[in-house]
Amino acid sequence: MSHPFRDVAIVGVHNTAQARRLPGRHDSSSIALEAALGALSDAGIAAGEVDAVVGAASADAILELGLGPSIRRPSALGIAAILDAAALVTTGQSRVALALAGGAGVLQDTVAAPWTTPPNELVAGFGLFTAAEFALMARRHMITYGTTERQLATAAAVVRNNGHVNPEAVYYGRGPFTAEDILASPLVAEPFHLLDCATTSEGGTAIVLVHADRAKDEPRAVWILGGGSDAYGPAYTVAPVWDFSGRPGADPAGWVGARAAAASFAMAGLGPADVDVAELYDPFSFEIIRQLEAYGFCARGEGGPMVESGAIAPGGSLPVTTDGGTMSFSHAGMAAQQYQRVVRGVQQIRGECPTSQVPGAAVALCSNGGSGALFTDVLLLGPAQP
Repeated sequence: MSHPFRDVAIVGVHNTAQARRLPGRHDSSSIALEAALGALSDAGIAAGEVDAVVGAASADAILELGLGPSIRRPSALGIAAILDAAALVTTGQSRVALALAGGAGVLQDTVAAPWTTPPNELVAGFGLFTAAEFALMARRHMITYGTTERQLATAAAVVRNNGHVNPEAVYYGRGPFTAEDILASPLVAEPFHLLDCATTSEGGTAIVLVHADRAKDEPRAVWILGGGSDAYGPAYTVAPVWDFSGRPGADPAGWVGARAAAASFAMAGLGPADVDVAELYDPFSFEIIRQLEAYGFCARGEGGPMVESGAIAPGGSLPVTTDGGTMSFSHAGMAAQQYQRVVRGVQQIRGECPTSQVPGAAVALCSNGGSGALFTDVLLLGPAQP
């Protein structure tokens, strides 16, 4: 049986400037369009060749770039949208697909996350907010396996230090951080301290996917080796419960992503030991530990000790979130920061990371979502056509 994404390659990626607030930027569509132009330039492809656009700003991009008639997929998610774009290419519906996203002028001065108000304000539990949702899952893991706040803080320090040395990160130069620094920051939702949590920012991101025929002579092409998605319900509208499940005998929501990772590895004909770098989604420090276990990089309950061993730090056996992630690089809109895990994975495979490049990286795992959001998406990337 042939690989489902054998004929799909990523040939262009781009992050715009990222900042807590981008001067003069007031809408997400324009910053997404700027990212799209950057990704097309990186790919060496003219905008007029795009025949499919994926993302919340897809209709705007089709209009502004003069692409019509074009396929439109208004997905607001990251890796899931990239897999949709890949499916359009592999089924012959598209030759050049563009995935784009951006976030600007969204958060304003409100203290409430935009995905909880106003449509969900009468649905979400009173007093429940994103940090608390992920904290519920973290606390359960700590009770079950003895995971410690110091282990969480160590994971956060690694990711934040990756951003500290990355000139493109919003929080460049704000470190270095130790586990003690993380633990000394204000408590937000026990066990999370302020520096265990993602930031908020603005910026755009885009990715260009093409048919293999367009990529065969492109030495910088990166290939999709595997991909999968898990979901247990609508994110941020119901309180997450570790033991919640739908299918009889399936893993509970606390291990969301385990099935997606297993499917991705099976598709690629690889295993966790083959991964050179893991660009893990990092909304909160515990997610690093949980994903290490869910994806099979260590046994369940051993993610904390793995972090403490130095395995995930630069030079370790599995460097993670090497650009600084949502804690330090950027957290710009729902899809943009999810695409950024893939952009960094592509850069690692190309050997083009400005900082924290993993020498000889041949397999990158990228992830989105997490246990508190009740969904996780996984993508495996490599330098050769599967």
